Amino acid sequence: MAKTEKCPHCDDRKKLRTEEERKELLKRLRRAEGQIRGIEKMIEGDAYCPTILNQVAAVTAALNSFNKELMACHMRSCVADDIRAGKDESIDEFVKVMQKLMK
Repeated sequence: MAKTEKCPHCDDRKKLRTEEERKELLKRLRRAEGQIRGIEKMIEGDAYCPTILNQVAAVTAALNSFNKELMACHMRSCVADDIRAGKDESIDEFVKVMQKLMK
C-alpha cells in the first residue's frame, strides 16, 4: 500500500503512489491535455462555437474522471491510514477539498 510522508524540504505532505496509480492518473491527464490541444486547433481553425463547446464539455468530463480517480486513491490510502492512526483532521481536509470541487 502506498504511504504518505513528510517532504524533508518543506511542510507539504507527499504521496508515494504505486506504479499502477501513477499510470492511471497520468493517462487521464494526458487525455485531457490532448483534448485541450484539439480545442486550441479548433479555435485557430475558426471552428463553430457549439463544436468547440462540445469539446470543452469533454475536457470537463475527463478532468472530473481524473478527480474521481484521485479522490478514490486518496480515500483508500491517505485518509484511511490517517483515520487508523487517529488523525481525524484528515477528514476535515478531505471535506474542504470536496467543497472546492463541488463549487
